[in-house]
Amino acid sequence: MRDFSVTVDVDLLRRYDKSGPRYTSYPTAPYFHQGVGAREYALHLDRDDRELQKRDLSLYFHIPFCDTLCYFCGCNMTVSRNQARIGEYLTYLEKEISLVSARVGKDRKVIQMHWGGGTPTHLSPDQIRRLGAVIRLHFDFRPEAEISVEIDPRELTRRHMQALAEVGFNRCSIGVQDFDVRVQEAVNRIQSEVVTRQAVEWARELGFTSVNVDLMYGLPHQQAASFSDTIDRVLTLDPDRLAVFNYAHLPGMIKHQRLINEEWLPDREEKLQLLKISIEKLTEAGYGYIGMDHFAKPEDELTIAMQEGTLYRNFQGYSTHAGLNVLAFGVSGIGMLSDMYIQNHKTFREYYALLDRGELPIAKGVVLTRDDQLRREVITTLMCHFELDKAAVEREYGIRFDDFFAASMPLLEGLEADGLVELLPDRILVTNPGRLLIRNIAMCFDGYLLKKEEGAPQFSRTV
Repeated sequence: MRDFSVTVDVDLLRRYDKSGPRYTSYPTAPYFHQGVGAREYALHLDRDDRELQKRDLSLYFHIPFCDTLCYFCGCNMTVSRNQARIGEYLTYLEKEISLVSARVGKDRKVIQMHWGGGTPTHLSPDQIRRLGAVIRLHFDFRPEAEISVEIDPRELTRRHMQALAEVGFNRCSIGVQDFDVRVQEAVNRIQSEVVTRQAVEWARELGFTSVNVDLMYGLPHQQAASFSDTIDRVLTLDPDRLAVFNYAHLPGMIKHQRLINEEWLPDREEKLQLLKISIEKLTEAGYGYIGMDHFAKPEDELTIAMQEGTLYRNFQGYSTHAGLNVLAFGVSGIGMLSDMYIQNHKTFREYYALLDRGELPIAKGVVLTRDDQLRREVITTLMCHFELDKAAVEREYGIRFDDFFAASMPLLEGLEADGLVELLPDRILVTNPGRLLIRNIAMCFDGYLLKKEEGAPQFSRTV
């Protein structure tokens, strides 16, 4: 039985808090380039579709519209209440669905679908049904498919939830961040516990099998006592999963984050205490630590996937299925084929223009080398399972592990000295305290970081 506890060593967290990738892909998004475009995507779509062992599909739809601007948001979004503009976007989504699905055989089945944003529930109930119907027209779903959506309770009605249920959604993720009104005012997201509880109740009444709640630590005015109170109130909602994200304050990259007064942000020590409180309260309440920011009940599919060794990571975070083709639709959507990542254009103008010409709206991507695939396997395995069978990697890739990763071994030895990993002849084990620093451990195998090139990308803090 896999251990889902985690030890919070604040001294270790303090020492290892530095900039680093979240590894929702490898290579990470800053290394995508314009040398990979629509032609390459089409060729790889066709090639993957010819595989003897057909990969199931995961569909992602980016709905970039919101009713208001949350100052902490790092997503590609736009504030709009113009229904005609939103309807136009759906028309272009339909064009993209038609182009992509034409290259996917009808024997390929969808096992996962996720609508993210922005705010998918900013669509009207009729628009939800419209998009859902088009997707079902072009793709076949397995009966057990996991179909999830991100929800903002503030403008939600029961009609929205009914429309989602009719389309087939069975999971939802509800953003909360913090119930403290002072924090909410500072980030321009006023959301009462009452409307949040109502959203959870509607989801359960309508047959949603899993409810996730998102929290965020490191926001302005957050303090240990008030955030502890928020967690207590969230636990009364009895969510199946929780995600507790580290707020990444990057005003140089995300201009609207400049609206947050930096003097109001918790200092480093306070932020560490917020993380410590989150982990201790959630694990004491019976939630297992899945990895990174995620917690789940023992009976949850994420927990089961971790137990069975099928947990994976993609651009939506932890996933219950590995080996899928991820087909992404909408502005800025990121997809994944067997050895390729691709990203759509981020602006409506470029996205619409290419679709008007009947072209796939790809802006950039990367085709993985053998080295990339090997390093992705190692990083993903460690992040999902907290251990690595070196012999299995050697057999699959025809290498001597310690020789191939000679540049990584001194870094790992330093982590072992600090009690984060155990380096055994045949495997690498992440210790209990090391689980909270899994990003730092994964960075030891990142070939792009090891090159130490000038002008390296800016990442969020690892703690």
